[in-house]
Amino acid sequence: MKVYNTLSRRKEEFLPPGSEVRMYVCGVTPYDYCHIGHAMSYIVFDVIRRWLEFRGYRVKYVQNFTDVDDKIIARANELGVPPKELAEKFIEEYFSDMDALNIKRADVYPRATEEIPDIIEVVRELIAKGHAYDSDGDVYFRVRSFPEYGKLSHRSLEEMLAGARVEVGEGKQDPLDFALWKKSKSGEPWWESPWGRGRPGWHIECSVMSLKYLGETLDIHGGGQDLIFPHHENEIAQSECFTGKSPFVRYWLHNGLMQLGEDKMSKSTGKLVTVKEVLRKYSPDALRMLVLSSHYRSPLAYAEENLEAAERAVERLRRALAPGEGKLSAEIEVEDHRRRFVEAMDDDFNTAQALAVSFDLAREINRERERGANVSAAQQALKEFASVLGLILKERGREELAPAAPFIELLISVRNDLRAAGNWPLADKIRSQLRELGIKLEDTPKGTTWLKER
Repeated sequence: MKVYNTLSRRKEEFLPPGSEVRMYVCGVTPYDYCHIGHAMSYIVFDVIRRWLEFRGYRVKYVQNFTDVDDKIIARANELGVPPKELAEKFIEEYFSDMDALNIKRADVYPRATEEIPDIIEVVRELIAKGHAYDSDGDVYFRVRSFPEYGKLSHRSLEEMLAGARVEVGEGKQDPLDFALWKKSKSGEPWWESPWGRGRPGWHIECSVMSLKYLGETLDIHGGGQDLIFPHHENEIAQSECFTGKSPFVRYWLHNGLMQLGEDKMSKSTGKLVTVKEVLRKYSPDALRMLVLSSHYRSPLAYAEENLEAAERAVERLRRALAPGEGKLSAEIEVEDHRRRFVEAMDDDFNTAQALAVSFDLAREINRERERGANVSAAQQALKEFASVLGLILKERGREELAPAAPFIELLISVRNDLRAAGNWPLADKIRSQLRELGIKLEDTPKGTTWLKER
């Protein structure tokens, strides 16, 4: 099994020291609804976790909430609510969205506001070791005290210095230094500390939480490619300086970014499509299919037509799992498909190739079923593949639309009468308007059936 390590910039054999994989993935800052860029990242790491468990590892999965932050404070002030109340609301919305997407919950969801004593202790130790300094209530990490700074993003100090600056009011000794603790401003949440009232910086919280819940060396640390610098670079520096041990992380994994036009999807820019918007029109499986159809390290362009295509692809897999009563022996090399699926996933979690294997198997299932073969063993393998990819593949719709079913059947009856009378334009209008509502009609020799498409 090989994974691409951002630190070494190459694929490496995945060789954790034990049977438990300690995995940390950076979580959201809960000040607004999750967009599908968030969904992309958490779907990717959900599948990575599922694959590791499939391969026999125990995975301890930790994902944080940055529940105190400049953006939360600004949004809370804008809405006239306490920052804690705002964060709680959007943490609940996060779980609602991720549960809908069939993303398995982490083992631990630590929050920055609940780890303040440990954060203060780590900052105090970094100051004692000469890696940080107090500047009138703000505490900064001394970047030049860590000679390997830049090893994750593969940048030199000179390159980074060119884009660095000291903001008005900052007491940095060097433009590259970054905040571990921020002195409180009027109207902001604060905690008492040896340096006065304040709150933690963004980077330090992840180091403290990962060290506390997973130990001094992680097997996997994940997140979007936009976190490589400065967030993950800073995590390495402060963590390795605190523990005196290297590496802080054995395998750094980063997913590509969701693009909306030419820009990455981002709450701060307003260029986003929320998870809730997508799920009003498409199935959770369709969004998963869109994400998993390309390699996780590649950028992904959002477009409605791509989701439409993903929905159709999901339907092909669903149909292959429809029950049948064949008597003949199926001529399907199930183990060959399983071998190809495993090879794809073992090659840096190549979900696009794994899906290709799944569609090959679905095609063979449909072919063999048509000739009257028993395809239950192949269907079981397809369900196994789907489970690894987090696809639900349950037939959608009739139970959800039970109250509306009589009206749908009435419209189908009216449409059939119109067709019999040769009034094709009006019959087609009923069909197309039902389609717009997500109801797909299928005319078969045995009559017209319907299903909910999305």
